[in-house]
Amino acid sequence: MTLLAQLAALLAIVGTGIVYGTDAFCALVQRPALARVDDPALTAVMGNVHRYGDRRMPVPAIIGIIAAAAAALAAVAGQTAQSVAAGAAFVLWVGWMVLYLRISAPINRTFTAAADNHETPANARALQHDWDRIIVLRAVLQGLAVVALGVSLIV
Repeated sequence: MTLLAQLAALLAIVGTGIVYGTDAFCALVQRPALARVDDPALTAVMGNVHRYGDRRMPVPAIIGIIAAAAAALAAVAGQTAQSVAAGAAFVLWVGWMVLYLRISAPINRTFTAAADNHETPANARALQHDWDRIIVLRAVLQGLAVVALGVSLIV
């Protein structure tokens, strides 16, 4: 594997790892913890979590997805196994992005707007349920992407 592909894979692991760790925390800790609070607390917490998350998390996500693509492309020159592994990470990222943009982001915006207005949506619990139902899948996709990127460094 070329040095450029290795550096891109390492950078992708860092960016992807941040997103994976965040999603894994949400699946393992945040989800059951929020099930124990009332709807106004749920709205305030999630609105504020998403306010900061949606502003700050795009940086590691962009680094992860672009570096995964770069690792796949950089490894193409005679390094089929490395390129396929990094390419798999990129495809996993695309799947994650589809879930995030279509399901999570609209819910995030709803909770943030409600928190800003000191309101509790009548469907707060249903919104959180819809968000929760894909967080494990999002974490799995990111975990597999980290593994694929690691594999790209050792095959």
